[in-house]
This record gives sequence, structure tokens and C-alpha cells, in this order.
Amino acid sequence: MKTILIYGSYGYTGRLITEECRKQNLNVILSGRNAAQLAEQSRQTGYPFEVCEINDSKALRHLLSKTSVVIHCAGPFRHTAREMVKACLDTGVHYTDITGEYDVFEQLAQLHDEATKRNIMIMPGTGFDVVPSDCLAVHLKNKLPDATHLQLAFTALKGGISRGTRKSMIEGVGHPGKVRKDGKLVDVWPGDKTMEVDFGAFRQMTMCIPWGDVSTAWFSTSIPNIEIYAGVSPKIIKWARLSRYLNSLLRMRIVKSYLLRQADKKAGPAAERIREGKSYLWGKVWNDHGLTVEARLETLNGYVLTAKTSVLVASKIINQNFKAGFQTPAMAYGKDLIMEVEGTQRN
Repeated sequence: MKTILIYGSYGYTGRLITEECRKQNLNVILSGRNAAQLAEQSRQTGYPFEVCEINDSKALRHLLSKTSVVIHCAGPFRHTAREMVKACLDTGVHYTDITGEYDVFEQLAQLHDEATKRNIMIMPGTGFDVVPSDCLAVHLKNKLPDATHLQLAFTALKGGISRGTRKSMIEGVGHPGKVRKDGKLVDVWPGDKTMEVDFGAFRQMTMCIPWGDVSTAWFSTSIPNIEIYAGVSPKIIKWARLSRYLNSLLRMRIVKSYLLRQADKKAGPAAERIREGKSYLWGKVWNDHGLTVEARLETLNGYVLTAKTSVLVASKIINQNFKAGFQTPAMAYGKDLIMEVEGTQRN
């Protein structure tokens, strides 16, 4: 059976992934909980659809039994990933998603042994989060095998963010970020760590954020000290530092619910913007002897890249190219996985 289930297919990123599958003539079932949006998407694409609530255990397992791999697009994944993975384990279906939430990676890694026994792969983070950065981390580790510290940074020109990304960010506000120190995840408050990064084509200020690589880079490289930075404006750094005084307010469910409703009202970035956009990544490792290595990646806009890499991984899986158990992209497919995407350069 070579059928891909795209769950959350009518969301901003889900639509891009669906279109990428169409370009490659892949067999797909569209799914999610909104019948009207699924029916319209099915009419536009020609793909069949099934309405399914993720917490409807029986219906979800019946749906998965018709497929071999799921691309899970319905976040925030800290609320949805566990149910989907449990259903995948029960039905022998490979699990992938497009999360960048570090706590999801930590949680799903605990299911490695069970997935290995079922001979299925669990691979969260098959999009921009975290394919390019995971490949860059392994590339740097190979250059300096005894590295003890890793810093990764990313930024973008044009593109904007989707509704789903906004909602994942809102879920995290009011809480400290994370870095990895001596192998352990430790708190860092927004705005505490900033630095200017040379992305090659330009320099930009960045701020330490709790990106998925604090988890995935640890699994794929075993480097014990990891920090992840995102390109931001001075205004955002200032706001981040001030926001810590509002943490108790920002953690309130009533506040988050209001912010989530506002996020639902906003559309994703325009198609022409994401087609023209570029993503830039930088990484640095060093060891206890003071040796350092740096590397950079230039690739597609994050949303375009997510469509391409998530479908690339799913295509490999349906052709029996997978490793059982919990895997990061670079663990399963190596540092050059990102180089399979046309338009990517590494130096």
C-alpha cells in the first residue's frame, strides 16, 4: 500500500504539501475535522477525503489502516501528536509531522523501542523544522567529531508565518525557552541570549529561542551543549525582555484563548511571497581545545521547503527506505538529505 494520509490537509501548510504530492502523482487521502473544507479541497485536487476527529480512536485507526504513512499537519502538536502516534503504532503506519516544538520531540523519542518492535518509523520535524538545521548540525559534527558545543541560527527574507505557526508560538508564550547544557534541557528567558550572526549574504541580530533542535540535534549529534537562535528585529528583542514581567498573565488560559482566536482570523503569507523568499541558516561547533568550525545553508522559503521535504521523506518511506524507531531526519537519511532539495547551497 503506497498511500499517504495528510491530516490537517486544508491548513496553510497542509495545502502546500497536498499540492507537492499532486506534482509527484502520489496517492493521497485528505483528512481533518472540517468536512466543508475537505470537500472543497477534494474537489480542487481530485484526492479522496475522510472526515476524522483525532480523538475518535476507532475512526482514526480505521482511516490509518488504508495508508502506509501519515504527514501530520494539525498542530499545535503538543496537543495532537501523541494521539496520532498511538494510532500509528496500533495500525503499523509510519508517522511524520511538521512540528518544531522541542517538547514533542522529547515525548516521541520515548516511543523508540515500541516503534522498533512494530517496524515503523516515528519522525517528527520533516519540514523546515528541522530538516535543514538537523542536516547542518550533523554536517558540523562530522567536521569536528569531538565538538562539545553547537550553536545554530536561522532567518528568512520574505515569507511571513502561517496561522498554525502563530498558534504554536502563542501556546509557548509566558514560559521560559530552553537550551541544552551538559546534556540537560535548562531554562533561558526570552531576550537573555542574543548575538549578531553572519549568514553570508548579510549579518543580522538573533535571539535564543526554544526551537526543536535543542532536542533533535542532541539525538543526532550527542553534542551536550546546544543553543538555537532566530533572526529578529531589535524591537522584538526589547519586547521579549519586557514580556517576562507579564508571564503569569500570558500563561492564563483566557489570554491564550483570546490570542488563538485572533490568530485564526489571519491568513497565511501570499503565495508569491513564499515563492520568492529564501531561508538562511548558520551553524558553529567548537571543542574543549578551542577548535571551531562554521557552516551555512541557503535554501527555499520555510513553507515551500516544508512541502518539499515532508513529501520527500514520505516518498522514501512508501518506497521502503526507512529506519524503524524514533529518528530525526539526518539520523535516518544523513546530512545530505537537505541537498536533495533543488535550490539549496551549503558552504
